[in-house]
Amino acid sequence: MTPNLWRAGLSLPLTFLLLAVPEAAARALSEGPARASPLERSGSAAGRVYYVDGREGDDDAPGTSPGKAWRSLGRASSARLRPGDTLLLRRGGRWKGTLTLRGRGTAARHITVGSYGRGARPKISGRNGDCVVVEGSYWRISDLRASDCGWGGFRIDGRHNDLWDVYADRNVAGVWVTERGSHNVIRDSQMIGNDRMSVDDSEPDNDSGAFGVLLNGDDNSVIGNLIVGSYASSQDYVSDGAAVEVYDGDRNLVAHNVARDNETFTELGHSPGGTAKGNLFANNVVTSGEKRGSFLITRGAGHAVGPVTGTVAVNNSVYLPARKTIGVSCADGCSAKILRLRNNAIKVGGVLGYEDGSGIDDAGGVYDGRSTGIKLGHRSIREDPGFHSRHDLRLRPGAASIGQGVPLGPSWYGGTGLAHDAAGRAIPRSRNTDAGAYQY
Repeated sequence: MTPNLWRAGLSLPLTFLLLAVPEAAARALSEGPARASPLERSGSAAGRVYYVDGREGDDDAPGTSPGKAWRSLGRASSARLRPGDTLLLRRGGRWKGTLTLRGRGTAARHITVGSYGRGARPKISGRNGDCVVVEGSYWRISDLRASDCGWGGFRIDGRHNDLWDVYADRNVAGVWVTERGSHNVIRDSQMIGNDRMSVDDSEPDNDSGAFGVLLNGDDNSVIGNLIVGSYASSQDYVSDGAAVEVYDGDRNLVAHNVARDNETFTELGHSPGGTAKGNLFANNVVTSGEKRGSFLITRGAGHAVGPVTGTVAVNNSVYLPARKTIGVSCADGCSAKILRLRNNAIKVGGVLGYEDGSGIDDAGGVYDGRSTGIKLGHRSIREDPGFHSRHDLRLRPGAASIGQGVPLGPSWYGGTGLAHDAAGRAIPRSRNTDAGAYQY
């Protein structure tokens, strides 16, 4: 699949402008506080440790200590790292090019990539390619920043890799999991202002870009991230982008993320002969101050990129106050096989939802919008969910969302370890739960 062609056919009539993250705030988020390296946090290394220093390193050095560090990404990429080994980039360093991670760790002994020293995160940039490419398996990668890269900030081609506390900005896709990538985890990271299009031309219905996370692979997890400003202007759609986009990806889990000011939270589709089935969205908090926006866009068999089957959205909180907004769209042959909604709290200033065919399988939701467009299911009501404010989606005392949901087992949330709300409180199983990402 050619990355800059996959988006064809996914036109969305509702779009909106980016609320830019202030430069100083973005800088503070990307740099973060001085912190211990992965080696220092673990107390000892299971294998060899190598260092990379873009200012004072030497590619002819052995790389085995800060004073004998390598200099270039090319030298680091060529290192034959084995299970238990660690690669550390010096904080404050900047590189242009690609860091390619090819080795294979094991479930018991990951290969680790992180930082050492003090200062801003190590920053990799450059428009000639993706900045951090993970071709291997069982890597644990943290502390890096991938900015203004050719297409993807972090590109994951391998399996069983763990990205945590990484930062991606100014890319077409902050994190791109390709069709070869599976069973990877992207967690506790920040995808801020990935606001570029890969295609933005006069040919109709082919623009694509501005993804916080793009999932083309199967069985990946996107958990606990902050995703902001996935938006770009588009000749085809006026504007486009998504916090988490799924195309040709099956059984992906998207949970406990905070999404702000993105063009849409998630949009799903697949190529001819492909699938995008069984994707789960749970306990996400979605807000926007923009003039246009949406929460979830999916399709039935009548669409060129459908049918997208088995999508489930449960206990999400959504507030999109502008008038040109839509909560949920299930078009071109919607049915219970296409989309199931449970215990969501959605407030929009525009259209609450759209469905055709036999409609969405819905229950336990609290919905508020200027117009409805969907048939409400068991225990679903049309009321103000009772959020504290447009930025704080916790529930007020007496909120309509309290006790309005239906009891659900842990599998609805992605397993026992994720059966808690956005504040870490357990979601009850023996009584009617609260609608939305926060339990009162």
